[in-house]
Amino acid sequence: MKSLIFDSGTLINLSMNGLLYIVEELKKNSEIRFFITHHVKKELVDHPINVPRFELGALLVQDLLDRKILELPEDIGISHSDVDKKMIEFMELANNSMKVNGKWIKIVSEAEMSCLALSSILSNMNFENIIAIDERTTRTLAEKPGDLKDIISKKLHTSVSFDKKDFHEFANFRFLRSTELVYVAYKKGLLSLKGPKALEAVLFATKFKGSSVSFEEINELKKL
Repeated sequence: MKSLIFDSGTLINLSMNGLLYIVEELKKNSEIRFFITHHVKKELVDHPINVPRFELGALLVQDLLDRKILELPEDIGISHSDVDKKMIEFMELANNSMKVNGKWIKIVSEAEMSCLALSSILSNMNFENIIAIDERTTRTLAEKPGDLKDIISKKLHTSVSFDKKDFHEFANFRFLRSTELVYVAYKKGLLSLKGPKALEAVLFATKFKGSSVSFEEINELKKL
């Protein structure tokens, strides 16, 4: 089984850009199973469905769940408690690595770490998987933890101290962003928007709605 695990931010990005439909189109055109965790569902559906401003987006994601376009871990026999147990381990490691004025600061969320937890469980089951996440901190934690201090300092506009722990537990995760998802949708002819500037438009749209992608990376994707 191959699977794609969605963090909240990626689905919010697609929804805000009117591109959530590509999730269903990508599902129809692949053998990949799409998952969200309960913590991601809480951020996307359970809380916002009671807020008029966000109700439509919540209903659209719930519809994807109802039609099994998106699935929960229980659909393949992985319990919520197993995901939570691993998530807590990742949370404690990541959120006890940075200090401001001598106090630990929270640098990752439960939703993000639950995605890593599910990915870890799937990998232990020999299921190939990748995490769709737009936020930079979690990816940096896995790919270049030495860069975290500068990223967090810039984000908080203050100096931070970095407890250089062993982050090997984060080393083997694979990531993509909403930017790469819309690129794949474009290449597969799944975008409803056509024309010579369609690709550029959707790539920039993901950047301006939260995908941590550079202008240089977008220009490279346009050349591929």
